[in-house]
Amino acid sequence: MKLSRRTFITSAALAPVACGIPLSYERGTPVTAPKPLPVIRLPQVGQEWTYIKKDVFNGKTLDVITEQIASVGQSIVINRITADGGQLASEIQGPWGIIKTDPQWSHLMEFNSGLPLWPLELSEKWSKQFDTKYAVAGYPDSKLYWQEYMSVQGWERITVPAGEFIALRFQNLINYENSDPQKIDCIRKETIWFAPQIGRWVAREASGSYQIQGQVGPVILEGSYQWQLASYK
Repeated sequence: MKLSRRTFITSAALAPVACGIPLSYERGTPVTAPKPLPVIRLPQVGQEWTYIKKDVFNGKTLDVITEQIASVGQSIVINRITADGGQLASEIQGPWGIIKTDPQWSHLMEFNSGLPLWPLELSEKWSKQFDTKYAVAGYPDSKLYWQEYMSVQGWERITVPAGEFIALRFQNLINYENSDPQKIDCIRKETIWFAPQIGRWVAREASGSYQIQGQVGPVILEGSYQWQLASYK
């Protein structure tokens, strides 16, 4: 199913409204923009971040995931390990801050052209829409449509298990074509607190919804998840 021009226009028009509504179970305290603006930490082999992943609806901890930079070059490879030592799919960026292979979804996703992981400008007024295609890993010929509207909401002071941070809160509204053709009108919303000084986010929330092709009724809600930084180095 190809996204129509009508869908494109509608999603673009609604994005500023939808992205202005926090999900939002995480809370930060608004602060003025730091001066000077912090510099985004550059990647080095061995840098790592450990996150606690929770189910938003029941508050249960689902896993503790450690992400560690394994290599830095034309591509930056971030290996991911579960609390019991299980190896998850790696995240691949290139250049730094541009996602090429995203393992955060139920299927490993490979983008035709990379997408920014954080705002291209650390400005409270910055927003931008990105349009690209993606393939599910193992099916390189499947080119599925992806629209993402990213908008900054402001600087906040936020406390997570790893400590207190001044972070830039931004939101993503994503309209995408599902690899399952029965799932249509697929939407994902994310709220992210990005801390430039650690080169990654300190808190993140995500939820999604879709409808079934040919069926009339309310949208079907997917899982809603929260990640909090537990430690980093």
